[in-house]
Amino acid sequence: MRMLTLFALSALIGIAACTHPKQEETTSNNGYDSLLAQKLGADDYGMKLYVFATLKTGPTVITDSAQRAALMQGHLSNINRLANEGKLVIAGPYINGGENRGLFIFNVETIEEAKTLTETDPAVKAGVFRVELTQWYGSAALMEVNTLHAKLERKSILN
Repeated sequence: MRMLTLFALSALIGIAACTHPKQEETTSNNGYDSLLAQKLGADDYGMKLYVFATLKTGPTVITDSAQRAALMQGHLSNINRLANEGKLVIAGPYINGGENRGLFIFNVETIEEAKTLTETDPAVKAGVFRVELTQWYGSAALMEVNTLHAKLERKSILN
């Protein structure tokens, strides 16, 4: 009888194992792509650290339209360069943001790294913008935004 009980228990455990796969098997069936996760720097939750930068109105006001246009062209060129280097994930202006003029999401983990990158921006150097930096934890999928954007951009903002 004892042998029959052990056999029945073993059979039930075997059936349960077949109908309820282990967690790692379920994880592999949900579309998880370990190579993509590694490429994008994702942690186990598909997330990673970034630095979020808010561009705010700075103390410098440039009234000369040609000088202002040249400065903005330099600003946009710098954005493009940082995006091409993989350091800038997202950039864009706020609409009706008051003193909040735009945002950057940097693909760096520290405030110091982001500060060094913002100091390469001509508009920040000139004092047209000042920057507030905060570490931010978000989806590693954001790293694909620039690749997707290139497929959507019919006309370059730099022209």
